[in-house]
Amino acid sequence: MSSFMNYLDSLLFGLYPYLAGSVFLIGSLMRYDHGQYTWKTGSSQMLSSKNMRLASNLFHIGIITIFFGHLVGLLTPHWLYGPFISAGTKQVLAVVVGGIAGVMCLVGGAMLFYRRLTNPRVRASSSTMDTVIIGLLVLQVALGLLTILPTLGHLDGSKMLQFSGWAQSIVYFQGGAAAHLEGVSWIYKLHILVGLTIVLVFPFTRLVHVWSAPMGYVTRRYQIVRRRA
Repeated sequence: MSSFMNYLDSLLFGLYPYLAGSVFLIGSLMRYDHGQYTWKTGSSQMLSSKNMRLASNLFHIGIITIFFGHLVGLLTPHWLYGPFISAGTKQVLAVVVGGIAGVMCLVGGAMLFYRRLTNPRVRASSSTMDTVIIGLLVLQVALGLLTILPTLGHLDGSKMLQFSGWAQSIVYFQGGAAAHLEGVSWIYKLHILVGLTIVLVFPFTRLVHVWSAPMGYVTRRYQIVRRRA
């Protein structure tokens, strides 16, 4: 039984991340090359704008904060921030900031998910993947918030170092990534698996629009708009 669980952990947390990452990169590139007309957000605001601004702002602010928080928190080596902040302090900071951003994202995402399921006009214009991806994101954020409960029981930063070790082993091709997750609670592992699944299906959803973030808008020249005489 123990050998089977070790094999399963190696499959899910050692090999599956590379499968998801490969599909993520190759699929995004192929869709950009062959599906230009599907490369869009598919906004439904014109179909129903009730509470749309509140829900969208909560969701986007929350998920952007969570994304960059995970990116920096997991992939920054301990020796780089160790002289300035302890692992325990960093974990407490992650719980506070991540908790606030997670609640914002969950509330906004749940509103958008409910709207997509119950509004006839929005539902009629939505694809199956539109509904699936927003449902997965809401589930993922909910799981992330649930991990706060066991995290409060060990604020010394030890678990955070385990997750950082796993993520860095995957990204930097160090090998033996699954070993970093030994003894980790199932709620953390489920959270990781759902996150990897979102990465896997990313190229087949409207999420591809994040590749085309309008950064040029910030530096563009002013446009002069005149009223018609």
